[in-house]
Amino acid sequence: MPTIDLGATPASPEPAGLLASLPRRLTLTLPELRLAAELTDGAPLPFEVGAPRAGVLDSRLGRSTGEDEAAYAAALAALPEPDAALSRRGLLRGDALDEGLRGAIGLLATPTVAVDLDVSAGRGRAKAWHRQAGGAVATLATADGIVFELAWFPVERWGEELARAAVLPEEVVVARSVVPDGLDLPYELLDAAAEAARSGRGDLLSVLAVEHAAGCRGADGAPIPELELLGVLQGLTSECRGRLRALVADVSGESTDVAGVVSWLLLADGWRSLRPRHVGSVGHVTVTRVASPDLALALAPVLAEVAR
Repeated sequence: MPTIDLGATPASPEPAGLLASLPRRLTLTLPELRLAAELTDGAPLPFEVGAPRAGVLDSRLGRSTGEDEAAYAAALAALPEPDAALSRRGLLRGDALDEGLRGAIGLLATPTVAVDLDVSAGRGRAKAWHRQAGGAVATLATADGIVFELAWFPVERWGEELARAAVLPEEVVVARSVVPDGLDLPYELLDAAAEAARSGRGDLLSVLAVEHAAGCRGADGAPIPELELLGVLQGLTSECRGRLRALVADVSGESTDVAGVVSWLLLADGWRSLRPRHVGSVGHVTVTRVASPDLALALAPVLAEVAR
């Protein structure tokens, strides 16, 4: 594995004390990012980049209409030339790329652990790629496929960066939820309730509540009454305003081995984690209220398993 230098540029003062551990962040447009990758020995980016159109990140950021593609292409065409833009910001001197920027892109291309985050909240959707090797982490994030935030920092700051991905945008108003803070439900029930909601058959929720009430438990381990369970199912299917999915993979070898997935739902009062488990041969899901700092805690066991 090549050594990645994540130091500052020679022209920049060397950070001291607490500043040495703070993340360094850069905002780059897609053309700037592509040029920087080309200048980093053609380092691959963590997503597929093709022709400048809205569908270029469809697999990562969702599908687009023809009108969206036209607007996306127009936005890219209006951007300044990437070499001139990077030069004005002091990130490119001739053909020499800023050493910190070069190191971060190199780390994105040569990690040992990868965490892919896909977050939707309200009308917004963002994608982030976290890559770690040794004592360093580099992250890349975007909400529109045009402007990206690139950051790099010591691995000790990773938990804070993961929490940033789960912070709710200002336009998402937190209200009261009918879903309690802790639940344990059969997976079959959650799946059937979601399908009933998708097909517009909310009337089936009462039937599902009667059929599955015996296998449902609250945070205290007590059974959930049928009427209360019906309200819970209605809340889970009607309040959902977003989701978070974090996929952890070991990319240190020739093949990618997925180590684990963390899934959250965004309800009226905030995030709920969905943690699968088995009761005998029956699949269950533990639904627990969580906040943005809990994302690092949820991922910690998976990351520890990969790092062994």
